[in-house]
Amino acid sequence: MAVFGQAVGLKTHIWRNNARSAILLAGFPVLLVGILFGVQVLMMGFGLLPNSGGDLGQDLALAASMLGWTVPFAAIAAAIWFVIAYFGNQMMIDVMTGARKVERRVEPELYNLLENLAISRGMKTPALRIIESPSLNAYASGLHEGNYSVTVTRGLMQTLSRDEMECVLAHELTHVINKDVRTMVIASIFAGIISVIAELVFRSLFYMRGGRGRDNKNAMPLILIGLAIGVIGFGLAAVIRMTLSRTREYVADAGAVELTKNPDAMISALRKVSGQSKIEAPDELRGMFLDNTAEKTGFSGLFATHPPIEKRIAALVQFAGGRDDGPWGGASQATGTAVPTT
Repeated sequence: MAVFGQAVGLKTHIWRNNARSAILLAGFPVLLVGILFGVQVLMMGFGLLPNSGGDLGQDLALAASMLGWTVPFAAIAAAIWFVIAYFGNQMMIDVMTGARKVERRVEPELYNLLENLAISRGMKTPALRIIESPSLNAYASGLHEGNYSVTVTRGLMQTLSRDEMECVLAHELTHVINKDVRTMVIASIFAGIISVIAELVFRSLFYMRGGRGRDNKNAMPLILIGLAIGVIGFGLAAVIRMTLSRTREYVADAGAVELTKNPDAMISALRKVSGQSKIEAPDELRGMFLDNTAEKTGFSGLFATHPPIEKRIAALVQFAGGRDDGPWGGASQATGTAVPTT
């Protein structure tokens, strides 16, 4: 009965986080429309866009009507960026992280672990890549079938036991199964468009002088409203993106337990990775990692890409019935056999 309860709890945990991800992702287009509206109101206040000549309500209505052509433009930009990411994603990631693809004959033990997990889910085995770094980290990448890849560091291979490595691979495979990389790329595209909008507006306001704004009695209210919408929108975009990333980590941890039936090994793997996962890479890529050392707490935690290791472990203990032996003590506390390396 206890095992059944743990299984139900784990599935509920996964379902709730998947539902949250869907809601968060759906919020990006809505947020983008709101930010575009705010930008148009701001530019109208500075005289960079024509105003209605009437009261404040009429100016706001005019700004809203302009969304009819700005929203399609933003949609086209998003489509172009997604096409570029679709075809060049893996190459760019390899260049930025120094990962190299390896074949079964080079790392047979590691490849077999990954292959067995993939077979258990009836899917094609992702490519295996290795980063020659003593750090302990891993990530999944790829946007479509035949392009999926799982990457681990040499340090991870040398430190984790076989069971722990299997859990890490299962964690990353869950990201592949759930199309998390695609989800985060879409989120990054929306965030990128919002950043470009902010940059264009800043440059426009800095380099241009709005003569018509001085003749608009609603100029100051429009500027204040536009700034308020913009600041709130840009902040929410960052929070949504980071929250989405954190949510996917909880799901991948739970998915690893579903695949391996070994919550204890997943917990001990996280314990070993904690504090030893730093890899030099752009912020956008760090959100894909098994762990991101740039964790934040309190209010600043809203902008963290990963939930704290302690919270991830607590979730596995609560929903998967795992056992936590506390912080890892280093080599003196190592258990099991590390994955053989060549």
